[in-house]
Amino acid sequence: MTTWNLICPLDDIPPLGSRIVQRPTGGDIAIFRTAADEVFALHDKCPHKGGPLSQGLVHGKRVTCPLHGWNFELESGQAVAPDSGCSQTFAVKVEDGQVLLALN
Repeated sequence: MTTWNLICPLDDIPPLGSRIVQRPTGGDIAIFRTAADEVFALHDKCPHKGGPLSQGLVHGKRVTCPLHGWNFELESGQAVAPDSGCSQTFAVKVEDGQVLLALN
């Protein structure tokens, strides 16, 4: 059974921006908001060199790592070719204007 955790109102995350959620078990989660108000959650660490994806540029349904320009699909966490690698994804949703994240 999924336990949903209230994170914040959607409006607290700027369009094309992100918000960081700290996990007690370590490894921050970045919650991204697209221009279309979709939300996605990825481990806030680029698999290439460990860059903070939360500081990257959001475009469409992708984020670009600020360190070396690798692009990642927000839906799957997969790097866009020719790069390879994957950032862990987390279940996230918006209900009644509130962002909810599954941490289990």
